[in-house]
Amino acid sequence: MEMSTVWWLLTGLAVVAELLTGTLYLLMVAIGMAAAAIAAHLGANEVTQILVAAIVGAATVLACYLRQKRRGSLLSGERDQDMHLDIGELVHIEHWDADRCAQVRYRGAPWTAALLGQHPALPGAYRVVRLDGNRLLVEPAEPAAH
Repeated sequence: MEMSTVWWLLTGLAVVAELLTGTLYLLMVAIGMAAAAIAAHLGANEVTQILVAAIVGAATVLACYLRQKRRGSLLSGERDQDMHLDIGELVHIEHWDADRCAQVRYRGAPWTAALLGQHPALPGAYRVVRLDGNRLLVEPAEPAAH
């Protein structure tokens, strides 16, 4: 079997693995393997093919990581409304505990809500700002009048 065929098969396996896991990084590794397949088609020896796969794969993974980091999507997924449809939703809180948490009924299930910031823990409407695991982190729906 030709080395280019082996590289194309490995590329296909990496793409399938990426589709099953949903990580973008496996797709970047697959690009490195495709580059090695092209190098094999061009007559490069096996050591050069491996180096091409490693260099191109590592470069694309690094570029993808830096791009996501620059956009802030690696750490701010919990704040991204496209990722969490609960962000921006309103909950009504009747009673706060001493630890600034409350039990609320939301989407037909009991949830724990935690008050963010230095807002007074008063009954009323609160907006979901982000999620921390299974806790709703909330702020008052309307700023308090001063």
